[in-house]
Amino acid sequence: MIEEYNQGSAQLEFHFIRLVEFAQELTTEEQRHMAENLAEEELAVFDLLTKPEMDLSEQEKTQVKQVARELLQTLKREKLVLDWRKRQQTRAQVKVTIEETLDRGLPVTYDQALFTRKCELIYQHVYDSYFGQGRSIYGNAA
Repeated sequence: MIEEYNQGSAQLEFHFIRLVEFAQELTTEEQRHMAENLAEEELAVFDLLTKPEMDLSEQEKTQVKQVARELLQTLKREKLVLDWRKRQQTRAQVKVTIEETLDRGLPVTYDQALFTRKCELIYQHVYDSYFGQGRSIYGNAA
């Protein structure tokens, strides 16, 4: 019985040590996106929407995270088709989707001027990062 306990204890200690080593190996950004409970691409959108540092409550931060998730899901599912950047109509649809999603979901803290700036930043990020048909700087965007 004592021997079984010692083996279990040793395994637990081994796994704890491995977990500590893993945490130390993570970069600051990897730790941040895990702490924020956002995928890498969602964290990029979240950062664009909240930086430079804005004075947001926890509830407002949660709203912004939800908007980032919803926006990326909608764009990837419906708008970022093959060669979307080459056609004016599809670029316009992406821009409108960004504006409508942010307008619907961002906290009232975002005044009109800030809202307009953030829409432009997000559109430029999407244009630069998503190539269409599931391809992006984040790997498989689909």
